[in-house]
Amino acid sequence: MLEMKTIVVSTLVWVLLLRTTAFSDQSFIFNGFRGANLSLSGLAEITSDDGLLRLTNTTTQHKGHAFYPTPIRFEKSSSFSTTFVFSILSEYPDLSSHGIAFALSPTTDLPGSLPSQFLGLFNNTNNGNSSNHVVAVELDTILSTEFDDIDDNHVGIDVNDLRSASSTTAGYFIDDGGFRNLSLRSGEPMQLWVEYDGTDMRLNVTLFPVGAPKPEVPLLSKTIELSKFVLKDTYVGFSSSTGSIITSHYILGWSFKMNGKAEDLDLSELPSLPRIGPKDKPRLLTVGLPVILSAVVFTAVMISGIMLWRRYKYAELLEDWELECGPRRFSYKDLYQATKGFRERGIIGTGGFGRVYKGVLQNDQREVAIKRVSHESRQGLREFLAEIASIGHLRHRNIAQLLGYCRRKGELLLVYDYMSNGSLDKFLFDKNKQTVLNWRQRFHIVKGVASGLLYLHEGWEQLVIHRDIKSSNVLLDGEMNGRLGDFGLSRLYNHGTDPQTTNVAGTLGYIAPELPMTGRNTVATDVFAFGAFLLEVACGRRPIESSDEVMNLVDWVMDHWRKGAVMETVDARLGSDDFVAEEVELVIKLGLLCTHGVPHSRPNMRQVMQFLDRDIELPDFSMDYMNGGVPEHDRGFDDFFMSTSSEQAFFWSKNRCSLERSLM
Repeated sequence: MLEMKTIVVSTLVWVLLLRTTAFSDQSFIFNGFRGANLSLSGLAEITSDDGLLRLTNTTTQHKGHAFYPTPIRFEKSSSFSTTFVFSILSEYPDLSSHGIAFALSPTTDLPGSLPSQFLGLFNNTNNGNSSNHVVAVELDTILSTEFDDIDDNHVGIDVNDLRSASSTTAGYFIDDGGFRNLSLRSGEPMQLWVEYDGTDMRLNVTLFPVGAPKPEVPLLSKTIELSKFVLKDTYVGFSSSTGSIITSHYILGWSFKMNGKAEDLDLSELPSLPRIGPKDKPRLLTVGLPVILSAVVFTAVMISGIMLWRRYKYAELLEDWELECGPRRFSYKDLYQATKGFRERGIIGTGGFGRVYKGVLQNDQREVAIKRVSHESRQGLREFLAEIASIGHLRHRNIAQLLGYCRRKGELLLVYDYMSNGSLDKFLFDKNKQTVLNWRQRFHIVKGVASGLLYLHEGWEQLVIHRDIKSSNVLLDGEMNGRLGDFGLSRLYNHGTDPQTTNVAGTLGYIAPELPMTGRNTVATDVFAFGAFLLEVACGRRPIESSDEVMNLVDWVMDHWRKGAVMETVDARLGSDDFVAEEVELVIKLGLLCTHGVPHSRPNMRQVMQFLDRDIELPDFSMDYMNGGVPEHDRGFDDFFMSTSSEQAFFWSKNRCSLERSLM
């Protein structure tokens, strides 16, 4: 019996030793992938004719994964070495659509990951989370500013995050110490080595052209204890994604080994890449007449096909009702060329209605901003375009000029004057901005926006209620003049009519307290948003800030005003010598007056301009304002009476914070 137990124990020990040895010496090599057993998902496939591993095809906005199906055992002192040959083929020689990543991953399909800039690795929610357990080496051909990329042609080491822990421009070091650049999007095959020493905890990455000797000095070298980030049983493989440019990502060969040097690939056995670019022209002088005629017919068919393709590519919709629209209609071709194909590096802003691209019109070299707006409803599109057409007639130095539009399929493209200094909120809140607006500039911007809003309310043939006044919708031209823009939520009414809406529009922190209860946007709700904007500019704070507790800017300034310390709310970046105290106090008090809880106790925009120009003095509203009543200056504000009672409006004013918490 004892002898039998000894045999069983010995057998188990040998099995464990063999299993440990198998994991520790795990290796494989693919000189081409014909017949290879890989775990594929998304667009990834092995081409049947030549045995290429194609991670993506010409499908845009998609991803592909290819992993070795058996996990590797990764201990604290484990090392590994891998090399592979890859190529990125783009339909356009100077453009590409994101890149490839070699990854150590807990799964073979990375569920929930997104294409485009996320490379099929992460998404908006989990990017940067330690629970990802993903370490990758990215070969990236797009400059993604949200991930702090250094350029649009770089190699990076990513640890649970697309903000690379270490990155550098693609290239390699030569023996004399010099450096040669490589273009990842060139379409040429390149070889990458990734080597990790578990003892020194050093990860080396080396990139070089296929056929060249491996450089002695790695392109990237980083000290990192991988066992802290990857799981004990982890998968190795590749992830790739496409964006808006047609691009294919290929792996030609792959070698991997645990705790040793990966076997060299046999470059002569690697499959050939598909042909890109036009085929060689036939030698007309050496062929017979039948071949010449065939070539002529073929050329005619190709030209017809290209013309049809170009017509489809730039196809637009034009209906009779659009002929009555005021703004100029641009051709899709002109806007496509102005933005160089709407490439992602030309994006200058992103909002709820779509992305905004910088472009240069070819005919007059005018810089423009082009917003792409998607819209599913045909009837809704018509109504929206009718509003845009009317707003296109607006002409004021402090209103962002709508130059025209283009409609293609279910998409609107709106063309505006380009504002070289971007939006005001970047100067107020972006910590990376080196420039701090002084008080003279801020006061000039405030007066400009007030003038533009007065024009919308009283100066045009129709009443325009903007419904989304905020610092991010105030654009700055080259001379730092403020222009009110983004009329996506605006509504038009005839003067003297009672505006009616069926939904609450606007941005949290700028919404008047009576609006959620009544659903009625009026000039008074615009004035409230302008008041929040005034406090935003003077205090350098967002209207709603949240950490442990929601902070409402209007209430915060009001509390300081009650304590007689209103100047303590001024933006600390201005400095004590950088502003006119009387003007700052005027703007803050006017902001409080415009955000009064009782709608008809707010001034109209003409009175706001008179306050800012010092033509009239601010009323003494201290006691009445604190008690939520109607101050004595109400005699001049009769245009703002609404069906909502003063008591109801005051109730919403006092319960603003709880309302905002429920909406967040």
